[in-house]
Amino acid sequence: MPKMMNEEVRGRQYNLAIIWIMLALTALGIVNLYSATFGIQSEAHYWKMQVLRFGMGAAVAAAIFFVHYRVLERFAYAAYAINILLLIAVLLLGRNISGAKRWIDLGFISLQPSEFMKITTAWALAKYFHDDQQRASYSIRTLFIPTILVLIPTLLVMAQPDLGTALIILATALVLFLLVKVNSKLLAAAVLMAIVLIPVAYKFVLKEYQRQRIVTFLNPYADPKGHGYNSIQSMIAVGSGGVTGKGFKEGTQSQLHFLPEHHTDFIFSVYSEEHGFLGSIVLLGLFVAFLSQCLKIAYSSNDKFGMLFSVGISAIFFFHILINIGMAVGLMPVVGVPLPFMSYGGSFLMACMFAVGILTNIANKKSMF
Repeated sequence: MPKMMNEEVRGRQYNLAIIWIMLALTALGIVNLYSATFGIQSEAHYWKMQVLRFGMGAAVAAAIFFVHYRVLERFAYAAYAINILLLIAVLLLGRNISGAKRWIDLGFISLQPSEFMKITTAWALAKYFHDDQQRASYSIRTLFIPTILVLIPTLLVMAQPDLGTALIILATALVLFLLVKVNSKLLAAAVLMAIVLIPVAYKFVLKEYQRQRIVTFLNPYADPKGHGYNSIQSMIAVGSGGVTGKGFKEGTQSQLHFLPEHHTDFIFSVYSEEHGFLGSIVLLGLFVAFLSQCLKIAYSSNDKFGMLFSVGISAIFFFHILINIGMAVGLMPVVGVPLPFMSYGGSFLMACMFAVGILTNIANKKSMF
């Protein structure tokens, strides 16, 4: 009897570690966004909008928490299909901003469906592989359906165009494919095919500005006032922060408007310039702790769907962090990938909150039916 009572008490103790880490990251992000946009009249409201969107995202995450994730499993394909329709609607009806169609104007908010597509693709793949319990490994034939599930959103997102999001969808799918034991011969064939197709994609699929980003990534000083400008200014900002940083609202690269996209793609550069190496270590430590909690939830999951969905979400966060910070320090091409909980953006922040709501659900309801 005492043992059963102890188990019941433990069952009531929620695992909220990932929530506390997320709150710490979001608080840092809002303060950093305030500093990044300080003194810029057109952007002075950004941090307030971020707080509002955080509240909306928190409401969505809370609602997700109260719906058992095994119930969510039943709606995986429906969520995927709705998101695909929204991507098509973006291409037909979306707002064109700087040559890209990525947003649908809903009046009170501009929705970017591609941010949620990353999650719904992982959701659908987790459902598919969960239902296919008996298969030991996958061949070309048995991977046909999940490959189609990945290619459809990837092509639609590329058409916007949004190379960064498309790459994250592909990379996340690859992680899940490897996790479910793809046939070794298929894996070797895929690697060879990638080697052949990458030059073809570079020449015929990527747009000129995307090809130029890759060229300037290899040598940004080849065009320091053009395509290499963003990368150079970001590296200057990160390097000029030194050990302890220049101080809150004292970053010259952002405050003097040398650093482009300082509130989105290069928000880490703003933070690093103001808080230096030590502050960056703190931020990276929080991200490591966050990802560790994501993987812990996946590892402790009681079923295949929960494990795969958690790994998929973990991969999405990991690739966002890797690519964004890699861009800021010149180790990755500039592909427009925001930093979770730090970059300005309503759809992205709410998608991150939605993902955390799912992870918290899986962590705390794994023992319930």
